[in-house]
Amino acid sequence: MPAHLLQEEEFSSTSSTTAVGTVTSRVTKNGNAVMEKDLLNHEDLAGDRGMVDDIFDETYREKEGPKPPLRYVWRNIILMSLLHLGALFALALIPSAKIQTLAWAVLCFLVSALGITAGSHRLWSHRSYKATLPLRIFLTIANSMAFQNDIYEWVRDHRVHHKFSETDADPHNAMRGFFFSHIGWLLVRKHPDVIEKGQKLDLSDIKADKVVMFQRRYYKPSVVLLCFTLPAVVPWYFWDESIIISFFIPAILRYTLGLNATWLVNSAAHMFGNRPYDQNINPRENPLVSLGAIGEGFHNYHHTFPYDYSTSEFGWRFNLTTAFIDLMCFLGLASDRKKVSKEVILARKMRTGDGSHKSG
Repeated sequence: MPAHLLQEEEFSSTSSTTAVGTVTSRVTKNGNAVMEKDLLNHEDLAGDRGMVDDIFDETYREKEGPKPPLRYVWRNIILMSLLHLGALFALALIPSAKIQTLAWAVLCFLVSALGITAGSHRLWSHRSYKATLPLRIFLTIANSMAFQNDIYEWVRDHRVHHKFSETDADPHNAMRGFFFSHIGWLLVRKHPDVIEKGQKLDLSDIKADKVVMFQRRYYKPSVVLLCFTLPAVVPWYFWDESIIISFFIPAILRYTLGLNATWLVNSAAHMFGNRPYDQNINPRENPLVSLGAIGEGFHNYHHTFPYDYSTSEFGWRFNLTTAFIDLMCFLGLASDRKKVSKEVILARKMRTGDGSHKSG
């Protein structure tokens, strides 16, 4: 669903936080409230981030006529079924697992989640902050542990999702239902418009990142090593956990939970929750999704302000990823965090929100 081409966008300029573009402001009074309308063209924003392909394209129109038939990808259907059956089996093994194994599984979950949230999402898809080479290498390793497609492909699909959200060109269009937006989109061939629009994106910034392209070149062996082998070998080798438990809990169960946490952002966070920033778009604020996806459930905010590094106005609340990025900035490994000002957020709430912010 559309996010307006001209939005109230202003970036606060603090330590390690950049201000972008030239803002034209005008103030109007509505009773006791002061509404500041800051209008910043997205082309100005592109000058700092180097891309605007995560901004909704209001010129897109779905093609008339019947929809193309579904073409099932049976390999994915079989593999996803087996994966979830393996995760169910792993749940039964939890009472028999050593506490070190469970702690290791949680650590692997958090590291792999950061590879998606702080890595392929906030850093590479939206360019909402900058990362040094050591941090980019760490996030790439974590991303391979997450096994949700290589960074290049993840970024391409995510930018298409934002640019054509809830249309035929959206890879996981939530208008096609919960199941499709959650996992079904991976079980069928992509809509032709998804492929067409994805091919037209400017991904030169991703192609220019040697770390990303190295991962793309060696993605399959990196997944075997980091998503399955390393999580399973560590408990078995270091504290003599059984190989069955070592494989099914830190590898299979952890991987399955990580996938579903990400998928809930595409499904539940597009259907359940309030819309305090823009009631004209589908994405919602869903704190439960934020808990599972370490900060990615503030989705109405994110689709309204996709360039904000925190994906939320509430800082570290239910948002471990923001805390991680802030820590990286403190350590000198990240910089130039993009952040929308409080005044602009309030103005947007009052202009297009559903009013739910008034109740807290």
